[in-house]
Amino acid sequence: MRPIREACLGTASALVTLLACAPVAAAAATGTDSAHDKGKDRVITLIGRLAEQSRFPVNPGGAPAQGDRTVVRSILFDEAGKQVGETAGTCTTTRVADGGAEVCIVTYTLPGGQLSVQGMVFGHLIPGPPPSFDNGITGGTGEYARARGSVHADTIATGTRRFTIDLKG
Repeated sequence: MRPIREACLGTASALVTLLACAPVAAAAATGTDSAHDKGKDRVITLIGRLAEQSRFPVNPGGAPAQGDRTVVRSILFDEAGKQVGETAGTCTTTRVADGGAEVCIVTYTLPGGQLSVQGMVFGHLIPGPPPSFDNGITGGTGEYARARGSVHADTIATGTRRFTIDLKG
């Protein structure tokens, strides 16, 4: 198993990036359209780069344990490389067997409002790059007040993830 610090960094980075990208991408990709416009499904691609991460292990210096927590913040960029927002959230380990599992709750702050995302990440304790994952959009504020859909995250470099946000109208 890789150290919990490494595992959490990848997972937290992925989640933060994912969540932060969704609202910004929507604003950048649709101009004045809002996430709750009826009949307007959209797919938005963003890049998230880990900016800060703190870990709160149950067993400091020991093996990963249920209840380990990671707090993260990432900066979000559109496909042209322009900064469009940021994301912040927490992930809590719920299982250490079979590669591990954690539940994450993330908020994306974007032009026009915020987007909320949550879900599970599986395999975060397996050595190698952090795993891909899919999480659900649970709501938002402002332009994203009725946002629904999902976010898919893939690791593309150390501390960097590509988020594909599928907003449902």
